[in-house]
Amino acid sequence: MSESPVPHDLPIYRRIADGLRARILSGELRDGDRLPGENALMADYSIARATARQALAVLINEGLAVPKRGSGVYVRLFKPIRRHGSRRLSREQWGEGNAIWDADARGRPFSVDEVEVVRERASDEVARVLDGAEVWVRRRRYSVDGRPVQLATSFFPAELVENSAITASDTGPGGVYARLSDLGAAPAHFTEEVRARMPGPRESDLLGLPGGTPVIVIARTAYTAGGRPVEYNEMVLDSAAYVLQYDFDA
Repeated sequence: MSESPVPHDLPIYRRIADGLRARILSGELRDGDRLPGENALMADYSIARATARQALAVLINEGLAVPKRGSGVYVRLFKPIRRHGSRRLSREQWGEGNAIWDADARGRPFSVDEVEVVRERASDEVARVLDGAEVWVRRRRYSVDGRPVQLATSFFPAELVENSAITASDTGPGGVYARLSDLGAAPAHFTEEVRARMPGPRESDLLGLPGGTPVIVIARTAYTAGGRPVEYNEMVLDSAAYVLQYDFDA
């Protein structure tokens, strides 16, 4: 069994996890390979089942492995998505008919499903941000390389977008920001708030998250040049799938 040297002052479960991680990152264990199970780790390292379970849990929580019920724990390698805050939202992106996801995926295949478009009464928070009681809501899930990575729920003032393509499943080239521009309400400024939390059961299910994996929540508001809020979007990201990049001057 090939192992990389690891510090001996770490707990045994951490040393086992570090050895397995090294085998994954070196390519010895590849995407989809089954990791040694609890019984194998118990025999190889003379440890208790709880310790073997802890070692595998480290890799699961890091997003490097995923458990499959009744089958075992498997390597799950995924190149993180580099989410560049300003580049993806630039007018040059959606103004030329490109999806803002083109900036995130960078040539990797992505898809959208679980799409729901409905008119609803706004929650107190959304009503405060958009200054209106009725909103059109767009809910969807995004996948990259076949892996679900993000849930997004966008809210728009109902009186602004009523009867526009924003209320349809397919918003056309450039997405909702191009359609807002068609309505004379082009986004000119964005604010984003970022926080982390544990996912709810439905979020875990839709994103296929291993137990213990937190999510990143990004709340974005889009404003026109005149300062009118025209979209509030709450995004829930698989934390193991993303690197968030923000550029700014000193």
